[in-house]
Parts: sequence; C-alpha cells; structure tokens
Amino acid sequence: MNIVARHLFLALAIALSLIVVPAGANAMTAGVTGSTAVTSVAPADGAVVGIAHPVTVRFSDPVTDRARAEKTLSVTADRPLPGTYSWHGDRELTWTPSGFLPANTTFTVDFGDQRTQFHTNGGVVADANMSTHTFTVSMGGHVVRTMPASMGKPGFETPTGTYPVLEKFRNLIFDSRTIGIPLDSPEGYLIDGEWAVRLTWGGVFVHSAPWSVGQQGNSNVSHGCINLAPGDAAWYYENVGIGDPVNIHW
Repeated sequence: MNIVARHLFLALAIALSLIVVPAGANAMTAGVTGSTAVTSVAPADGAVVGIAHPVTVRFSDPVTDRARAEKTLSVTADRPLPGTYSWHGDRELTWTPSGFLPANTTFTVDFGDQRTQFHTNGGVVADANMSTHTFTVSMGGHVVRTMPASMGKPGFETPTGTYPVLEKFRNLIFDSRTIGIPLDSPEGYLIDGEWAVRLTWGGVFVHSAPWSVGQQGNSNVSHGCINLAPGDAAWYYENVGIGDPVNIHW
C-alpha cells in the first residue's frame, strides 16, 4: 500500500563535486547576498550513511547568485563522480550523483569556512523486481537475502527508479486519506503498520504487510508500497540504513 506519514520534510540529494573553493570564500558571503549563511549541511558530521545518501545544504535566506554558491560547494573524496546541481526553492542546493557513492569512503564537505565529514557504509543495496515479485538485498556486492514481495496493483503502480532510504519507523499509522483515498472508499484503509522504511516523500514505503502474505511472491496487490512478510520486513528494517538505495523495476 502507498502510505504517507505525517511529516513535511524534503528529501534532497547532494553528493560529490570536486570543485575548487574560491579563495576568500566564506559561508556568510559566497553565492549569497547580505548576511545569508549556511544553516545546515547533511549528512551530519561523522555520520555513517548509505551509498545513495542525500546531502543537503540549506541557507538562512534566499540565494541570489546560485552559480557562485554552486562553485563554492566542494565535496571531496578519493575520486570525482559525475552529477548535476539543482535547487529546491531558493534556500536549498542539491547535487545529485549520477551513480552511487563509493562504499567505505570518507567525504569532506566544504562550503566557505564550514567543513563536515561523513562516511559511507559497505553498500546495502535492495532490488525490488515487480515482475518476479521479489525483494533482494545485497551487502558489499553479495546477495544475502531474497524475499517474496508484493508491489503496487494496477492503478496504484509502484514508481520505478532508484530511491535512497529517507527514514525508518518501527510503528506507523497507514492512512489512505494522506494519498487522497477516503476511508469510506473501497480502497480506503487505516492500519497500525510496522517496520516501515520510507523511500519517497510521496508515500512509498517498504513495510510489513501480514494481510498480503498470500500474494507476496506471486502478484502485486498493494497501493504502491513494497509489501513484505513481518519477519522479512523486520530483518530489512534492522539491516538497512538511511541513504541505502532501493532499485525498483519490472
């Protein structure tokens, strides 16, 4: 089922850019006007994250010179990766890598006089195959578990693509009204859910679905989420980290 938890966060991805920081740039003036400052850089300093982790740079006030801000941002590691810049509003800069970040690597993020470091884990990658109805998890390039799954049914198809894990909930209320389905609709639901791993801010989760165990592995019956048996969902919840990628495809 496709569920939206009651949160209003944004998921943004900035990863690597080997760009020279201009001499004399600082977090109060580079790429901005007035007293605009960097209010946060994520991942947090010292964090260990997945190889598709979103990294965000947020500013206190609107940025007027976006090109200069982009040139001031520097994220370095042992080698460069291709990627693109984008903006979400005028206070958040995003750099999205074309592929995954190298596993087991330390990255340094500089913006003017602000510096943070984060580290990637060994690479926990999930593959959700909507044709075979399976959810396969690899660690360090080796398959460690393949689980029967059920994805979105016709009209509620699970979106294809690669998504980083955004957040996790041990317990979560699944409410169809959050995706525009009234409770009195034949498709409506209000369920106490468990082992929920968010993939999109639009409401796609991997989660426990004891009600669809009979369909898992053979048909797609959810409202867009990836349904797993309770034991499998608990295992994935315990082993996945924020920023670990999930590739959804037919």
